[in-house]
Amino acid sequence: MLQQGTILGLHILQTLTSSKIQKLTDYESCHLFLDSLLLANKLEKVGESHFIFENKSFTTAICLKESHICIHTWPEINRVTMDVYLCNYSGNNNQKVHDISKEIAFFFEAEIVSSNEIYR
Repeated sequence: MLQQGTILGLHILQTLTSSKIQKLTDYESCHLFLDSLLLANKLEKVGESHFIFENKSFTTAICLKESHICIHTWPEINRVTMDVYLCNYSGNNNQKVHDISKEIAFFFEAEIVSSNEIYR
């Protein structure tokens, strides 16, 4: 369990760039990828929501027992924004946050434009 004075968790926010428009407009593939990512990292989904826009860009938010993952795509400007936050209540999840962030960038075949890490 969380010890007093322990960091609550790591929150990574990134802006990515990708010229792979198919990746930025294929919500179903992203959804399947995220489900496999959660399974591989032993994370528990407690809810999710998504919206697909007219140009097929999408936004998705996955609520986790451990916190959340959110992704927003902008194919018209080759951008993806995402944030990943996992708390450290049951164990240190900081490496998982780094790994998940890298996997998301890899999925979109993207380069990182900006990245912020917030230790909560």
